[in-house]
Amino acid sequence: MDENLRREIILENYQNPCNKETVNSEKYIKVNSNNESCIDNINIYLWIEDNIVKDIKFDGEACAISTSSTSIMISNLIGKSIEEVKFFVNNFDNMLNENNYDEELLGDAIVYNEIYKQSNRKNCAFLPYKGIIKAIKEYEYKKLDN
Repeated sequence: MDENLRREIILENYQNPCNKETVNSEKYIKVNSNNESCIDNINIYLWIEDNIVKDIKFDGEACAISTSSTSIMISNLIGKSIEEVKFFVNNFDNMLNENNYDEELLGDAIVYNEIYKQSNRKNCAFLPYKGIIKAIKEYEYKKLDN
């Protein structure tokens, strides 16, 4: 990917992130994700209905990589089934860790395909995905409980 395009996508999603707002609704599962070694601390709000991601929002404070990664992740995951979300997250994780992955599946998240060169930034890029996995586990646990 062209370096200028990469920067443009990251900067746009940092300055104008998708769905950045606080949510106070029972239909959303709220989880927190943070990096202990830096400022990154975000809340993820996930609304799942009939195993489909209906909406995702977030708030908090984070660096350009975490914020842009969250925004891009949200754009990619709304409307997907839980299984599709898990597959996407696994694919993104594979990319970050230099394993085989499907580039076509990632959309704009491909901008992080060289982040392994700065290993400390991998945590920033993966932070929102940790939150999504946590929220899905909570949803599945509640579903089993009912």
